[in-house]
Amino acid sequence: MLNKTSERFMIAGGAGQIEGLIDLPADGATPRGIALVAHPHPLYGGTMDNKVAVTLMRTFIGLGYVVARINFRGVGASEGVHDHGHGETDDMGLLYQHMTAKFPGLPVALSGFSFGTYVQSQLAKRLADAGTPAQRLVLVGAAAGKWQMADIPADTILIHGENDDTIPLLAVLDWVRPQDVPVIVIPGADHFFHRKLGHIKSWVQALWRNDAASGQPRDSDDE
Repeated sequence: MLNKTSERFMIAGGAGQIEGLIDLPADGATPRGIALVAHPHPLYGGTMDNKVAVTLMRTFIGLGYVVARINFRGVGASEGVHDHGHGETDDMGLLYQHMTAKFPGLPVALSGFSFGTYVQSQLAKRLADAGTPAQRLVLVGAAAGKWQMADIPADTILIHGENDDTIPLLAVLDWVRPQDVPVIVIPGADHFFHRKLGHIKSWVQALWRNDAASGQPRDSDDE
């Protein structure tokens, strides 16, 4: 799905060329940050044009971010074969390097849907371990119980459907309970958020605080 400002590109991945799209903020505005979007499982029809991935892209464009999506290995024009999340995380890391070189100095947000949340949680851990943590994570339909999700920062925006029968809500709660990270539950939503996509955009925009978007630390609440 292309916007008027979409730019298709190719980068060298670990198993060949990786296809991607860059979408710029509306009206030629200067980007306030970079957002990387990861799509659902490639062996079950997941692509960077998945409707939830596109919703995340459009949400971040509305927040003034430049957004990059890639097709994982073996999808679309991307070369290679599915690597069970390992190579996909590597390739997302290469996308991170590509985008931070192209737009130096901007904070980077990571977002994903389903399988893409596993990839982004692993990339977030790598970045944090390297001393360059992501600005914030947005994980929709987090793949808890399906994949070995990494621990996530306390300010991660987690959105899940009440009626998700692919990744049950209970599995997500079991995963985040020890981390004490809240979950936004969309009543009546299934895994793919059929007729509920607007809630994703609304919640992310509402929770994307000015201090997070500017990269400034938040004041901790008194207890």
